[in-house]
Amino acid sequence: MSTDKNQMYFATDPTTAHDEHVIDYHVDNIDLKFTTDAGVFSKMRVDYGSGVLIKAMKEVTFPQENILDVGTGYGPIGLFSAKFWPSQTVDMVDVNERGLNLAKQNAQVNHISNVNIYSSDCYAQVDKKYGLVLTNPPIRAGKKVVSDIITGASDHLVDQGVLLVVIQKKQGEPSARKLMTATYGNCEILTRDKGYYILKSVKRDNNAV
Repeated sequence: MSTDKNQMYFATDPTTAHDEHVIDYHVDNIDLKFTTDAGVFSKMRVDYGSGVLIKAMKEVTFPQENILDVGTGYGPIGLFSAKFWPSQTVDMVDVNERGLNLAKQNAQVNHISNVNIYSSDCYAQVDKKYGLVLTNPPIRAGKKVVSDIITGASDHLVDQGVLLVVIQKKQGEPSARKLMTATYGNCEILTRDKGYYILKSVKRDNNAV
């Protein structure tokens, strides 16, 4: 795969030719249908790492202050969250307009209304705080973007709010864990699965780090 194609999923306006696919996704008793396209991340299937995060997050306790999915793509993590926690509002952000349009379409197809889907470069357009921030960060966008997502979540989490990150060991898990520990004063490995790690940090306003 060329570098240009690798970078398409975090481009603002991918120009690659359309190539839509429909994915049926089932976890526990939740069934979802996703339309994907060329120019978005993991168009042929829900990314394995996203799936590991989806399974892990169901067991996490967090303040009931709604949810943010950073780097949502066509929406599997955010839409599953909205379906699993119907009383929550899930905000889903990305820079990829093609992905955002697909996420909106997928929300309608799956009859999910408790979502806000909009363009934001990391947290640039995010103006509130959350009990849970989820991300499968765009590794190929570079270490700075991944680091900005990890550290920037601190400004958008309520006290005791939770950040969950999925990342492969070979793509920077040790440094991500170190950064999360430095930023939040804590970092727990929730899950290891085929090289993917689910990292959890808790924002503690009364615990200076």
